[in-house]
Amino acid sequence: MNPLYIREIRISWDGIDRESYLRSIEAIHNVDHIRLTNPVTFFVGENGSGKSTLLEAIAVACGFNPEGGTRNYNFSTYDSHSELCDAIRLVRGVRRAEWGYFLRAESFYNVATKEDEYSRGPGGIPQHYHEKSHGESFLQLVQNTFRPNGLYLLDEPEAALSPQRQLTLLMEIDRCARTGAQFIIASHSPILLGIPDAQILTFDEGPIHPCAYEDTDSYQVMSTFMNNRQQLLHRLLER
Repeated sequence: MNPLYIREIRISWDGIDRESYLRSIEAIHNVDHIRLTNPVTFFVGENGSGKSTLLEAIAVACGFNPEGGTRNYNFSTYDSHSELCDAIRLVRGVRRAEWGYFLRAESFYNVATKEDEYSRGPGGIPQHYHEKSHGESFLQLVQNTFRPNGLYLLDEPEAALSPQRQLTLLMEIDRCARTGAQFIIASHSPILLGIPDAQILTFDEGPIHPCAYEDTDSYQVMSTFMNNRQQLLHRLLER
């Protein structure tokens, strides 16, 4: 039995306008279903390959606010999500998530603002996210939010974090995944992508397909740079 909250993502292209830019995204335009197999799934690929577009559509289809937060959040500073969410149907497992969160690097400031506002209500504990650095507040929100038996969608969570803090995030994700949580994450981080037993789906070189950790661009570029820094810089900078 598949214990995941979301087992499969199905896309009905009949619901997408014939002139929509979504049909020009190579990774997804011929894909009608994506099967999720592990508690942690990564979307990887070059900028503009469609990772965040699909992740956002999944989040909206799950009932999350497009800019992030829980399913109870209802605010909008800029309506940017695509029509893809209307064409997605989620095949769910027998379990239901007890909690969930959609966390986006690009709209974190707005979510942190709302978190501060909500925490000042009756029974709340103010967190003062804006009094900390971006990375500190991001990690604190993660540590306050991640729980077992939850569904979490993260869009480039490494953007605010140092390598050391990415390792902390890796441990938080693994801890929750081993206690019943499910994660779908768009990421470029070779650190986060190294989480054991994660499913990695690449958006490069054709339709979405599985990819080994060592075959991701994130790993290969970083490995090449770390092991052959002088030669690589000489070739890139021509000096």
